[in-house]
Amino acid sequence: MDESVAQSAAKPVTTASGLQYIDTKPGTGAQPKSNQTVVVHYTGWLYANGAKGKKFDSSVDRGEPFEFPVGAGRVIRGWDEGVGSMKVGGKRTLIIPPTLGYGASGAGGVIPPNATLMFDVELLGVK
Repeated sequence: MDESVAQSAAKPVTTASGLQYIDTKPGTGAQPKSNQTVVVHYTGWLYANGAKGKKFDSSVDRGEPFEFPVGAGRVIRGWDEGVGSMKVGGKRTLIIPPTLGYGASGAGGVIPPNATLMFDVELLGVK
């Protein structure tokens, strides 16, 4: 089955914080612990009216995975929460409300104020 078809057929899980996610491929490896460094590939889009909008960033396009310590506040809160509950080898789509993203300030002229964001994330490893 085409991955985009699987995504549209799956219903997102909504957490208490308002984060939504869809596991497009559940991982079978280790789940990161707080402050462990994770290695991910991701692509981010603006998200509005239930649809993927303009792509604004992608580690896949750069060919360089991104690393960050989970739960240390180095990334937006939606990433700490959404990636922190993944397992290595997994792929997940995150739909991140502004309160867990860049909020009222937006980011760098690329992400407008109060934007909802959508990320496809693959957890490649935990260090």
